[in-house]
Amino acid sequence: MKEIMDDIDRWRRFGHKVALARVVDIEGSGPRLPGASMAVAETGEVAGSVSGGCVEGAVVSEALDILSTGERRLVTFGYSDDEAFAVGLTCGGTIHLFIEPLDW
Repeated sequence: MKEIMDDIDRWRRFGHKVALARVVDIEGSGPRLPGASMAVAETGEVAGSVSGGCVEGAVVSEALDILSTGERRLVTFGYSDDEAFAVGLTCGGTIHLFIEPLDW
């Protein structure tokens, strides 16, 4: 989380909306441990990583949708999930992410 704070502060100073995605649980093998975080600005800029790159694109899409609706959600990607396989989560495990808009 510390490595993304500078970007979050910069986006906040410019008045951008920001969503925060955090790994809250993994089942089996996962690319990042719980606590891994990624921030997404409404401009599409990204800071941090929740999967080492394998599902980041799908997480950005979810985060941008959350910024438009304002609703938090739990999102799951797993090896048996066709979408997760399509975006590259082939580690054999399942990751659970909590994505929420930051409220200044």
